[in-house]
Amino acid sequence: MHPNAQLIETFYSAFQRLDAETMVSCYADSIRFSDPVFPRLQGKEAGDMWRMLCAKAQDFELTFSDVQADATTGSAKWEAKYTFSATGRRVHNRISANFSFADGLIVTHADQFDFWKWSAMALGPMGALLGWTPFLRRKVQKQAAENLSRFSAG
Repeated sequence: MHPNAQLIETFYSAFQRLDAETMVSCYADSIRFSDPVFPRLQGKEAGDMWRMLCAKAQDFELTFSDVQADATTGSAKWEAKYTFSATGRRVHNRISANFSFADGLIVTHADQFDFWKWSAMALGPMGALLGWTPFLRRKVQKQAAENLSRFSAG
């Protein structure tokens, strides 16, 4: 197994245990992270996002598969099942992750998932009805950014 594939496995194994500090230790200080909810995080923000998500996790389960990596890039698929704290609704999210590496650490991490499906599960009828709209996506991103800012300040 390539060392970068092992790094991805270390990252997701730590996530299974809700061990944010081990997850963050897999990232370079200059990490750039993106997903549909947190589209542009850098450095400490990305680490704090994982710290926040692990701290707030309810009824959390994670599986990962298809880990692949070489000297510069990697990918994995992962699934998270959890209770969305803002609504108490159960979510089963399927995510594709892409990575790039330098000096034995992850320097970019991009997660992709179907925002409309996620919003229908997390937000209920409003998410099902409006999850495809840029309006709802921006609203969710704004709320997530505010939550992250409060978490980081606390």
